[in-house]
Amino acid sequence: MTVIEAHNIRKSYGTLEVLHDVDLSVREGEILALIGPSGSGKSTLLRLLDLIEPANDGQLSVFGIDTVADRGSWLDLRRRMGMLFQRPIVFNSSVYDNVAMGLRYRRAPAEDIDRKVKEALEAVGLSRYIKSRAIDLSGGEQQRVALSRVLVTDPEILFLDEPTANLDPTSTATIEAIVTRLNREAGMTVLISTHDLAQGQRLAHRVGVMIEGTIAQTGPSREVFREPKNQQIARFVGVQNIIPARVISRRGEFTVVEARGKELLSATPPPADEVEMVIRGEDISLHRREPGHEEAENLFPATVTAIEPTAPFVNVAVRCGCDLVALVTARRAEALGLHEGMEVWVSLQAKAVHLIPRAKSG
Repeated sequence: MTVIEAHNIRKSYGTLEVLHDVDLSVREGEILALIGPSGSGKSTLLRLLDLIEPANDGQLSVFGIDTVADRGSWLDLRRRMGMLFQRPIVFNSSVYDNVAMGLRYRRAPAEDIDRKVKEALEAVGLSRYIKSRAIDLSGGEQQRVALSRVLVTDPEILFLDEPTANLDPTSTATIEAIVTRLNREAGMTVLISTHDLAQGQRLAHRVGVMIEGTIAQTGPSREVFREPKNQQIARFVGVQNIIPARVISRRGEFTVVEARGKELLSATPPPADEVEMVIRGEDISLHRREPGHEEAENLFPATVTAIEPTAPFVNVAVRCGCDLVALVTARRAEALGLHEGMEVWVSLQAKAVHLIPRAKSG
């Protein structure tokens, strides 16, 4: 079941266009991560979907209700959703009163408030702070208080706007664990905006990449990160190798491409004659000698030209006609005894060589 359906959404503030041509559907019970650089419109889109503010144009249905035609439904719809912002909003009162606030606005019975507040604080691990002043807690604890205030209202859809951007790794892991549990155990639909690529991959069933005010690609995280649609998306999701090439021929199920005199096999059907090879560094394997039993379709000698430690990994640049960058663990690099000028063998599966149409210059 689709709980949110958006088409051709546009949003401007004066002459500044923040969102344009946004299409998005969200299925009940999924976690969908919106990733993208700062200023790409992620937070604005969440505010529109949560009905905090209207779009300038486009269609938006929430729980099957046309929110453009039926503005009178907004309050009831908003009560079925909840938003957690990047900076925790807490008030100078007890943790209990902070969490109870939304329920009191809704005039919930006192016994229901007491039960739900205690359950929410137990769920986020803050029961022992129930009488403490919220403003005296750490940033991570304050964010959990703010999350509890959302959860006590039993939202069917939870919006998270960069919820861990200002938190330490331990607090981040705690928030992520809570969100995952809510989704798995309660079936809560979650939309999270984040610039943390690893977080998007860890949490989400699907990922949407926002570039310059629109959603450029959506799909399972593996597809988005390994099969980006264009160069701009590939660069954002951290692809180390984007290499201009041209299609030479088909060889059985594979496409033969050539880059600077080097031929490689790709499992991607040719999208154009002039293409770019998109190859993630972690898909390139390095060997001290030619492997005797290697299943990779691409196997060739190369020379190490540069080594860049980025703990716990190492970027290793090799020259094999065209230049490639492999990403290996520090332990693997040490075991291979890698150094500049060293002769190595490179193996690369054809399915790891993704082809996209070559970006137009200028």
